[in-house]
Amino acid sequence: MIEARRLHILRAVADHRTVTAAAAALYLTPSAVSQQLTALEQETGHRLVERGAKGVRLTPAGEILLSHTNAVLAQLERAEAELAAYGSGEAGTVTVAAFATGIAQVVAPAVARLAAKAPGIRIRVRDAEGDASLPMVLDRQVDVAVAVEYRGAPPADDPRLTHVPLYAEPFDAVVPLGHRLADTAEVPLAELAKDPWIGPYPGNPCHDVVVLACESAGFQPRLEHSSDDFRAVVALAAADAGVALVPRSALCGMDLAGVVVRPVDGVAPTRRVFAAVRRGAEGHPLIRPVLEALGEAART
Repeated sequence: MIEARRLHILRAVADHRTVTAAAAALYLTPSAVSQQLTALEQETGHRLVERGAKGVRLTPAGEILLSHTNAVLAQLERAEAELAAYGSGEAGTVTVAAFATGIAQVVAPAVARLAAKAPGIRIRVRDAEGDASLPMVLDRQVDVAVAVEYRGAPPADDPRLTHVPLYAEPFDAVVPLGHRLADTAEVPLAELAKDPWIGPYPGNPCHDVVVLACESAGFQPRLEHSSDDFRAVVALAAADAGVALVPRSALCGMDLAGVVVRPVDGVAPTRRVFAAVRRGAEGHPLIRPVLEALGEAART
């Protein structure tokens, strides 16, 4: 009989590519993970992983078992959801990981809505970029991720996750007050090809949006300054250190005295924000109201 907890460990190893990283994500020791993998290989009668200098990869037998693992774990999530519904499930804690602007845009309003509509549900919020929050969901560190589409992100049809679209917003061009394009109604990105740029670090989903937008305009941005805090990005632009693309919602309430904000000429780069939960958990009586509240906040 295959134990479900060992399937969870197999998926973590497949996701993180090393025993050490999987162990850290699961709050286990590397030796415990290795022991569970060995036990799973004994249960199945097949070698499931191969260890090499660059980490761990699944064998063909391991890949077969992983495809069933996603279905099994999703079904277990559904079972937990139904049992929780049977027991009313009107009180409990749901942990939500979201990036800073997403917290302000939809998570905080959702917390306020739930306080009025479902006071038994307590929300715990953790600040995490989109590329970090999705692994946190898969590793059961949080229940819900509010994330951004990015290059390399799990697709909407990923068998491990259920995606709920929330909102999409354009990036605006931010240039210093005395910039040559400050008086234009819209900023053509190609005109900024020779400017120094300010933007998020590689790995931040917004970094990918900026780079892809510039590449589509025919150039590679020369990123002179890096910060994941858009207030710092705008402050540097105000100091005439460069130009930037910033999500529109991130500019709300910000001191823009030293910069000019303009729409991008043509098709504006866009960040698409969604909520994600482990597949099968979307019907849980604690998680379902949270997803609904996030959706309501996004629509308003």
